[in-house]
Amino acid sequence: MATAQALSALAFAPGADPAIEQGDLSLALAGAELIDLLGLGAVRLAGARILPVAPARTEDSMLVEAASEVVQDDSHETVESWLWRRGNGLAARYRAAPGAGGSAAPAHSSRNPFRRARPVSVDPLVLGEATQRLETGDPMLAGLAASAGVRAAPPDEALTGLGADETVVLAEVHQAVTRLAGERQRRSIEQDAFDNVWRGY
Repeated sequence: MATAQALSALAFAPGADPAIEQGDLSLALAGAELIDLLGLGAVRLAGARILPVAPARTEDSMLVEAASEVVQDDSHETVESWLWRRGNGLAARYRAAPGAGGSAAPAHSSRNPFRRARPVSVDPLVLGEATQRLETGDPMLAGLAASAGVRAAPPDEALTGLGADETVVLAEVHQAVTRLAGERQRRSIEQDAFDNVWRGY
């Protein structure tokens, strides 16, 4: 199972924390996709830059799409840039993608085209495999789940099994999530200040 699929299953599982920040999850999913593309040999890292290598040989439609978005020219996009670009709205897309571990929504009713689609719960087999990967100490999935707020942060020693490229990707995901949290805090402070000004009138 792809790491991104496992992460999305954990994030959208019954009983998962509804307060998970979708932006954090989107960044972590983009990082998970990059890990999956590395594992497929579709890309490799040169430092923190992503170099395309070969087409992604997979039936996972989300990963095929991700591979198609890898920058092909000599500029070689950085991991950080990939996270922000690919991660834009990615959590919502995984939630709606059939087979991606999220809640796939069927088409609108033909009788009422404006009726909201009904969510479909996560495949228990997908969720079971994702949970087993966590319980057996998959350091990459554990690190990404922690960055996304899906699971508590694992102890430092649990991450010692990461390879060099995995360490780069996980570190970039963590930095991006931290940066996003800072931006949310800044906006909240500005909004509070604006509200206080209006209360004074």
